[in-house]
Amino acid sequence: MTRPSRRSTMAMLAFALVVALQSSPSATHSWGGYHWARTANPFLVQLGNDVNPAWGAYLAVASFDWSQDLYRNPVRTAVVSGRTNPRNCRPTSGQDEICNATYGNTGWLGVAQIWVSGGNHITQGTVKLNDTYFNTSTYNTPAWRRFVVCQEVGHTFGLDHQNTNFNEPNLGTCMDYTNDPDGSVHGWLDNTHPNQHDYEELAIIYTHLDSTTTVTSSPAVSRANLDSPSSWGQLMKTTRGGRAQVFERDFGNGERVVTFVIWA
Repeated sequence: MTRPSRRSTMAMLAFALVVALQSSPSATHSWGGYHWARTANPFLVQLGNDVNPAWGAYLAVASFDWSQDLYRNPVRTAVVSGRTNPRNCRPTSGQDEICNATYGNTGWLGVAQIWVSGGNHITQGTVKLNDTYFNTSTYNTPAWRRFVVCQEVGHTFGLDHQNTNFNEPNLGTCMDYTNDPDGSVHGWLDNTHPNQHDYEELAIIYTHLDSTTTVTSSPAVSRANLDSPSSWGQLMKTTRGGRAQVFERDFGNGERVVTFVIWA
């Protein structure tokens, strides 16, 4: 596979979700109503640092951004020591693992995966940042790195995209596809941080409280390797002329995998 063009870059971001049971109705840009179970707000999500120094500062910025106490945002994050090999980026129960490696010419810059059980409760998450592309001059910039890590971490809280049309002007949020992350080329808004609507959406997703918690303490769940399209199962839906696809893989015993992918 050749290096992706600048025009098609964010059509290559993949968002993968591992789920155990049926999801609840989604809010405006939530992903299927998936959320961390917790008994009080605000709550803390630990971000395991499995990235190299080149990524460390960008992970710190993303953690700071998503922890802002704005518009009733209940999410707080803390960067902690990672517990996985970045190449494999296996999940750790009760937290996120954030990894970078040269994952190859996969067509994606970043992938976020969340494991869900009990209907729609997130139990663990991973983010992979693909240095095969970030080591090139096109993507090895502060704007691209801030944008991608911000978006992928946002997915692990249960957020979907606000807009998936990467040719339209920026909305001023990292949860928006774009060809111009900081808006410097087209004079658009800066898409490298969350915006008000992201914080408001998190407040909606986490309005109710649960009787238990999956944050930092949850049952052990599958650590299956879900890196390649061959592991994603049956194609269930195609939109945008094949640009967006949904796959489902059933592991039995009430556990299944749903993968959402946007291709070039």
